[in-house]
Amino acid sequence: MAKYYRLSTMDYRLIYGLKKENIMVLLKKNIFALTVFLLFAVTGCRGNIPVYHISEDIDFSFYKKVAVLPLDNLTNDKYAGEIVRQVVISELLASGLVDVVLPGDVKSAFNNLGIKSVSSLNSNQIRALGKSLKVEALILGVVEEYGEAKMGNVSAPQVTISLMMADAGSGSIVWSITQTRGGASFWARHFGARHETISETVLMLVRESIRTLVEY
Repeated sequence: MAKYYRLSTMDYRLIYGLKKENIMVLLKKNIFALTVFLLFAVTGCRGNIPVYHISEDIDFSFYKKVAVLPLDNLTNDKYAGEIVRQVVISELLASGLVDVVLPGDVKSAFNNLGIKSVSSLNSNQIRALGKSLKVEALILGVVEEYGEAKMGNVSAPQVTISLMMADAGSGSIVWSITQTRGGASFWARHFGARHETISETVLMLVRESIRTLVEY
């Protein structure tokens, strides 16, 4: 004959407490997993944390006008350097941070000073260019990556740039940044979502880079 036992109030409290504790543990685990999933899904491979340097002893409000020099191009796309340069000029002007001299004036200054290569510029040439162009700083840099990056069966644009600001008076670097953006996002790889065009990637990459100056 089956026996039945009556649970005391203490028994109910103990069982309820154990269930509640187990539920809370499960919730915490699931919330953590969901947070990690959403973080990975949102960020994907869209952009890496930029590596940048800003001279703390410089008052950037001093810089009113700059020149953006031709960017070194280490990619297979012969137009990559000039494409990124034009976006840098546009974004600097849009930021309201500085005025920018015309690229044609930069070319004339290079010719007048007999400068052949941006990559081999020394501090004396930077000072000479600053004086010739009547600017407080020069923006120079390199396009390291510009094209399609493949992840699994999905290809998406990926761009890496390094930019620097050189003080035209001293010839020293007062700001620099290296940043990558692009690659197939989580949603593009797993759900076929649309990825950025290379123009969108360049725009956002340059905008994020210049934001480090604006926010400073």
